[in-house]
Order: sequence, then structure tokens, then C-alpha cells
Amino acid sequence: MSAGILYIVPTPVGNLDDITLRALEVLRTADVILAEDTRTTSVLLRHFDIIGKLYAHHKYNEHKTVAFVVEQLRSGRTAALVSDAGTPGISDPGFLLARECAREGIEVRTLPGATACIPALVSSGLPCDRFCFEGFLPQKGRNTLLQELTKETRTMIFYESPRRLVKTLEQLAGVFGAGRECSVAREISKLHEEHRRGTLSEVLEHFRAVEPKGEIVIVVAGAPGEERHVHRNKYRDGAEEPADEEREL
Repeated sequence: MSAGILYIVPTPVGNLDDITLRALEVLRTADVILAEDTRTTSVLLRHFDIIGKLYAHHKYNEHKTVAFVVEQLRSGRTAALVSDAGTPGISDPGFLLARECAREGIEVRTLPGATACIPALVSSGLPCDRFCFEGFLPQKGRNTLLQELTKETRTMIFYESPRRLVKTLEQLAGVFGAGRECSVAREISKLHEEHRRGTLSEVLEHFRAVEPKGEIVIVVAGAPGEERHVHRNKYRDGAEEPADEEREL
């Protein structure tokens, strides 16, 4: 008997209509659905009239459940892993299971789909040709990590909770300088989506006055350095552009 397949399935970070048709099909046909929070995933499944066999798989039990999931996959069953929102493995459970399946020769397929960091980056107005994703800053040693990032010339992306946003912006301003450009994205793809752009000091003052709510993504400009590589249109400087049929594909 051949082994089953582990599907890593992104789920919407806000608007439920952001889910892909392929993700819905995988969730409908999977033998097992592994959920970071079964209550949250149940809401999603009910919305799309999907009946699935749910199991909890989160950061507090993933070391214990990996063996069970691998056993299910070895027996030929398929499993779909979802987090509360976005792509599993990106600041969410998923890495340990994917690593173990890879070690055991079990196929892992990750579906394209929603994640909060890319919309926040592209909407920020900051350079997005090169960037680094730092996720949630650690509670211990975060100043050390931020000091290491002072020479980072790529745009930086951080996740943060609304209750810690002001403190984190204060720390970023203290380390990177109050005049560093940034953008804070809030409630991406939801009704009250907001992108607050400006210097760290300007954005900090806004959220000192207005209590932040919802999921938060902080995008910070990289340190000034050598000229960044940016893809440029070779016809931008006035050369005549080719006809459509002459364009390189």
C-alpha cells in the first residue's frame, strides 16, 4: 500500500471568499483534517458545507501528534493541515509535521494561498523586491535580535499582537531610529482593513491615540545602504517599446 499525502492548506486571513477552489476540494476529500483550533476551523467548514474528521494539531501538542499523523499517512490516508488563518508553518504549526513526513518519504504538497505578510508588504509602498520575514519577535532576546537587524538593508516584516504593538513600535524606533519608514497593516482582507504608513514615530503616535485591534503586520524599511537592485523596464528611458508580438515571453 502506498503512503498517503499531507496537504498544507492555507485558509483565509479575513474574508472567507479568499479561500481557493483547490483548498475546498482538498478539505472535502481529506480523510483527516488537522486544525490549530478545531472551533475556528469548524466555522470555516460549516460556511462551505464541509463535513470533515477534525483533530487538534497545535503548538502545545504537535510533538505528540506527529507520530499519529505519520501513521495515518503510512496507511494510505490523506491529511489536510490548516491553521486558524493563513499558511501553516508560517508563524503557525506545520514545520515539525512537514519535516517528519519529508524524512519518512511521505509526499507533502503545499497549496498556494492566503498569508498576511505578502499583502502587507506589497501594500506598504516600501521596496518589495527583496525582504526578510522575522515573524513574531521573541519575548526574550528581542533587543539583541533588533540590534542584529540594524544593518539589514532589505525591507523587514514582523507579526505582532495588538496589545504589544505600541511597545514594539517604541522598540523599533529606539533601535532603527524614529525617522525610519514603516507601515502597519491591520485586519487584512476584513471590513476594517487599515494600512497606516509613515515614519516609526508617526505611526507610533497614531496607535498611542487609537487603540489597535485585530491581526497586525509591521513592515519596516531596510537600513540605507548600497543602491538596491530593482527590476527596471529597459524601455523606461525613452526607447520605443516593441509591438505586442515582438515582446519576449
